[in-house]
Amino acid sequence: MRRRIVAGNWKMYTDLASATSLAEMIREGFNQSSSVDVLLCPPTPFLLPVGERLEGSGIALGAQNLYYKKEGAFTGEIAPQMLRSVGCTYAIVGHSERRTIFGESDYDVKMKVNAAIDHKLRPIICVGETEGEREEEMTYKVLNRQIREAFDGIFKEEATSCVVAYEPVWAIGTGKTATPEIAQEAHRFIRELLVSKYDQVTADNISILYGGSVKPTNAQELFAQPDIDGGLIGGASLSSQDFLTIIDAA
Repeated sequence: MRRRIVAGNWKMYTDLASATSLAEMIREGFNQSSSVDVLLCPPTPFLLPVGERLEGSGIALGAQNLYYKKEGAFTGEIAPQMLRSVGCTYAIVGHSERRTIFGESDYDVKMKVNAAIDHKLRPIICVGETEGEREEEMTYKVLNRQIREAFDGIFKEEATSCVVAYEPVWAIGTGKTATPEIAQEAHRFIRELLVSKYDQVTADNISILYGGSVKPTNAQELFAQPDIDGGLIGGASLSSQDFLTIIDAA
């Protein structure tokens, strides 16, 4: 059965000192007997030192991005095997900020998902609609396109290593949050898409996280929904106390 997962995405925040300090505080407060899978995704320069602070803690290390080529003249990019070599076991793929600010396409996301799986990284595949798309009642059309493209060519044996994160773009970093009912409907629809592509058993073994201004005050209600299996946490993951409270809510 699918696992509960809470992932902290530190985005382009922290410096070396604050990143390692934050990792240490989260480690100290984390209950290793927890049934929740927890991971931290610090900025790329801090992956190795943060990973060193997490050794033996039960907290996994994840990357915020990767490129789908093994090596080459791709200035500024990060190959999947580079991430593996510093201890990453997860990689965020297709975050809304990558799609909207850096122009990542559904094709780019598909290629990155395949590269992650090929190198034994668990991709956290981000999907979600913009405010304009929601107002035009295109949410399900957008999710259908993004999910089908991201899982194109992925066998069901590989699909269960994937994690999906539904992040309504209108709720990212805005303080707005989808109601638990709205979030659940989107998660249910994503689950149904996975059933139609694979089967019920496979879909039931893929964790679907919610990402969109999750806070200690709303985490428990969100995580109580039947198809919400945890969260991809942005701003709240920069506070050890808030992040640990969210883990407890899962």
